[in-house]
Amino acid sequence: MPHTFDDAALTGVLGHMNDDHADDNLLIARAFSPLPDVISSEMVTFDGAAGQWHIITADGAEDVIRVPWLGGEITERREVRREIVALYDEACARLGVTPRPHA
Repeated sequence: MPHTFDDAALTGVLGHMNDDHADDNLLIARAFSPLPDVISSEMVTFDGAAGQWHIITADGAEDVIRVPWLGGEITERREVRREIVALYDEACARLGVTPRPHA
C-alpha cells in the first residue's frame, strides 16, 4: 500500500500546483493521458506511488489519470517536488517542449 501524506502536505502541494503551475499540470496531463486533446488539468491528489489529475478534453470528456512517480515510491513531502519536476521534464520531452530551468 502506498504511503499516505497528511492533509497539510496534500493541501500545500495541491494548492501550489493548481495556483502556481497550472501550465505544468496541463503539460503532464497531455503527455500522460490516454485521452487525446486535453484542454484542462487540475492535480487532485497524490500518494507515495503517484499523482492524480482531473482532466477535461476538447470534446468534454472528463477523467482522472494516475501517473506513477518516475523515481519510484516516496514517503517524504520534499520528495513530491522532485517527482513532479521529473514528470514535468518527461512531459516536455514527450511533447517536444523546451523545459524551463528549475530553481
